[in-house]
Amino acid sequence: MRPIPEPDYLGPLPPAAPSPDPSPALTSAPSHAPLTSALCPAAPSPAAAAPRQGPWCSVAYWEHRTRVGRLFAVREAALSIFYDLPQGSGLCLGQLGPGAAARSEAVRRTRAKIGLGIVLSREPDGVWAYNRAEHPIFVASPTLRPPAVRKVPPGYSLKVFDFQRAPPPPRAHDGPSDPRSVRISFAKGWGPSYSRQVITACPCWLEVLLHGHR
Repeated sequence: MRPIPEPDYLGPLPPAAPSPDPSPALTSAPSHAPLTSALCPAAPSPAAAAPRQGPWCSVAYWEHRTRVGRLFAVREAALSIFYDLPQGSGLCLGQLGPGAAARSEAVRRTRAKIGLGIVLSREPDGVWAYNRAEHPIFVASPTLRPPAVRKVPPGYSLKVFDFQRAPPPPRAHDGPSDPRSVRISFAKGWGPSYSRQVITACPCWLEVLLHGHR
């Protein structure tokens, strides 16, 4: 049985076309072409496959307040992020950081839920996240309207960064916050509707730092 759409942002979306609704579109992943080749570095569309001089984003993996592993630069149009090998090419979170004995019980339980994880895909209209895990992911982005944490059920996708709504580059006196970063938590939500008020209270989460777009 397919998940029941929520009327404010769920709905069908034609492949590789901007959503007609001004709100961000959350769509069933099997209907979107890139997910069928999610574990391959191949681009989902010719526009996304255009060669680039440098990475279009970098990904950091966090456990609570601690960054685990190096900053991962992404140059391919699509990146799979999963827990354990073999799940194809991509970023394997199970290979990062200390052994299980050095982690809290909350982190160990959440890491076990990552499974097939997500696919990040740079497409002509923005950056999409496809949830391939068996548990929901939670997303916060400066281009989501309204600006709230969004829950993405298993098998669904969400445009996590809309190029048309991208905020301007930060000014020198704006502080260290990055207005082009996307945060994705595995299995655990945060914010006013949850017991965890901030992202650093979540056991396992990603920070996606975007490096600009054309």
